[in-house]
Amino acid sequence: MSQDVSFVADAMKQAVPYVKTTGIEFEEVSAGRVVASLPDEPTLHNHIGGPHAAMMFGLGESASGAVVMAAFAAHLGKATPLAVRADISYKKIAMGVLRAEAVLGRSADEVLAELESGTRPEFPVTITITNAEGVTTGEMVVVWTLKPAR
Repeated sequence: MSQDVSFVADAMKQAVPYVKTTGIEFEEVSAGRVVASLPDEPTLHNHIGGPHAAMMFGLGESASGAVVMAAFAAHLGKATPLAVRADISYKKIAMGVLRAEAVLGRSADEVLAELESGTRPEFPVTITITNAEGVTTGEMVVVWTLKPAR
């Protein structure tokens, strides 16, 4: 039986001020995949009229955080998710509305088993950022950990 993670979109807007400030929306949320979008707003643009690189990074990182929250929602009382490191490649000039698809890179069960064994797990989330035409404008990997609650 799959867990209801419909709360994640609203929780991200409440818990992460950046999400609300930039207008990021969560279009799809599941325990293994999230799709988020960044509006085409002049206040988010760079010198060539498209989303600033920092906005692309923030969109991808926010999508990755949402999928981590969804995947581990039932376990957030015993561990805090933290981003460990991130890597981004800017592939094409981004213009207009952007979408980020974040996918959990390891099974949640595997990560939780590692946590339960006393090891602080690390796991990747891969993100593909596309424009309205579906062209890939960026690719990211954010590595997360679950820090045991004390």
